[in-house]
Amino acid sequence: MPAPDDPARGPGVVIQDPIIADPDQDVEAELWTDDSGEDYAGWYCVRTDPWPCPAEGCEFVATHLTAAHLIIVWPEIDDPSLLRHCAAARDIGRNPKVEEYEPSMGPPCSYYRWEAAGNPVHAVRASSGDDVYGKKK
Repeated sequence: MPAPDDPARGPGVVIQDPIIADPDQDVEAELWTDDSGEDYAGWYCVRTDPWPCPAEGCEFVATHLTAAHLIIVWPEIDDPSLLRHCAAARDIGRNPKVEEYEPSMGPPCSYYRWEAAGNPVHAVRASSGDDVYGKKK
């Protein structure tokens, strides 16, 4: 086999290690909000066992299925995406229970507005097979 710098070897591709910037620890991430102004009282949400936010250093503990610390709500109790998320929460031991959302529970976001916004979250868990909410390929 010719040496890497041997002209007889022909053209090649050089792969360099990527340059990754260190995160700026002084900048606090701004959480996404559902700014629709809609009142979601009477919609449905999923109460779960307490679950800590996966963002490093964040002390928020959710008691509902949340996105960016907002309680995810659905307009119908039998919404297919609500049932799918309940099943995923059940499968990882979060003990889900569907209940009617009330404003006293905390700030909400519509599942469909959240989905349209690109599913923003406060932090993403490492890809270790724990993304039970991801779309199946």
